[in-house]
Amino acid sequence: MANRWHREYQQKLTTADEAIKLIKDGDHVYCALCAGEPPALLEAIGQNARSFNNVTIMQMLPTREYTYLTPENVPHVRHNSWFSGKKTRQAVNEGWADYTPQHFHDACYLMRDGLVPLDVYIAAVSPMDDRGYFSLGASVCYAFEAIKRARTVIFEVNANMPKTYGNTFVHISEVDCIIENTCPMPQIKSAMPDEIQKQIGYHIAELIEDASTVQLGFGAIPMAMSEFLKEKKDLGIHTEILVDAMVDLVECGAVTNHKKSIHKGKIIGTTLVGTDKIYNYCHENPLVELYPVDYTNDVRTIAANYKMTAINATLEVDLFGQCVSEAIGYQHYSGSGGQVDFCRGAVKAPEGKAILALPSTAKNHTISRIVPCLKPGAVVTVGRNDVDYIVTEYGAVRLRGKSQKQRAELLISIAHPNFRDELKFHARKMNLI
Repeated sequence: MANRWHREYQQKLTTADEAIKLIKDGDHVYCALCAGEPPALLEAIGQNARSFNNVTIMQMLPTREYTYLTPENVPHVRHNSWFSGKKTRQAVNEGWADYTPQHFHDACYLMRDGLVPLDVYIAAVSPMDDRGYFSLGASVCYAFEAIKRARTVIFEVNANMPKTYGNTFVHISEVDCIIENTCPMPQIKSAMPDEIQKQIGYHIAELIEDASTVQLGFGAIPMAMSEFLKEKKDLGIHTEILVDAMVDLVECGAVTNHKKSIHKGKIIGTTLVGTDKIYNYCHENPLVELYPVDYTNDVRTIAANYKMTAINATLEVDLFGQCVSEAIGYQHYSGSGGQVDFCRGAVKAPEGKAILALPSTAKNHTISRIVPCLKPGAVVTVGRNDVDYIVTEYGAVRLRGKSQKQRAELLISIAHPNFRDELKFHARKMNLI
């Protein structure tokens, strides 16, 4: 039987330039998220962009510079995304790339219900085993739903892609075309935390109890917080992205997953975002399991975890508790991702907490991130009815269950001291205090 699958593999094996000929004019091409992106296929699309017309590439968080991503290519190949990063946010703000708002868990439902067009799915995967199965490796997310819906599925086999367990395996019979491209995995490093971020991390860590199941986002604040979690006991991990800092927490003994109420003993996520540290740790590691995002980010799944504690970053909070995490005024910045999924799920969990963190100021302490009201054009990510804890370097406050007056007073108490009097003035003017 092994020979049969290897023969089929050879029959479907081709070059990137030949594989992309399966993309037709007007197609919507979906790409695996972040480290699951297939660089050779995407570069071939860029090099041959002028041979396409009105093709859309749906790609979240590109990790490399791709030649298809230029304003000149827009009539031929146009970028769209459910979450933008530093390589694409300028393109969205200048109008030559698109952003489609959605909660991360909804990605599978949008495909399943036919609410988004989907013609081709492309992804980097681990090498095929003797039974004909590839592992989706670093990025499961919406892959299975995309594979079901797509007319054409193209895999880029990378020998460096980690082989991950859980619900990650796709059989060669579901794949139309294969290319091979052994290249280094993208190295996505978290920024090192500054002193303010370390202080925020300290306050967050104070809220996390032993035996909690935690969700960590990506970036300097989770990196800072992880340093303060090393003395905790029997933590578990249920998250959307698995990051380098989690390896340290396992190796120091803080994370055991023994007290989890579901998937006991397992680290659960849907994608890997980091460096070789996380890729190597997750490779063929039975302690780590990846699942589709409509499971990991389902509010019911999240809420089933005892002491579920979700930690995410936000950009701006008004005195009502509305949190802006994906835009700065009119300017698009990122996306909602799974932030709302985990905020809603965590507060429904037994003894759960949802934490949103931010520095109290921006631009060298000249702008307060805690504001009386949101700027015109601001996009609310976490509404005031969903907000739970807010943390700055000046402390942590819980807004859930609090009145408008109490919320305003609590938020002012963790604002930068230089802005507290001004915030009080506006709060009185708004009849909040």
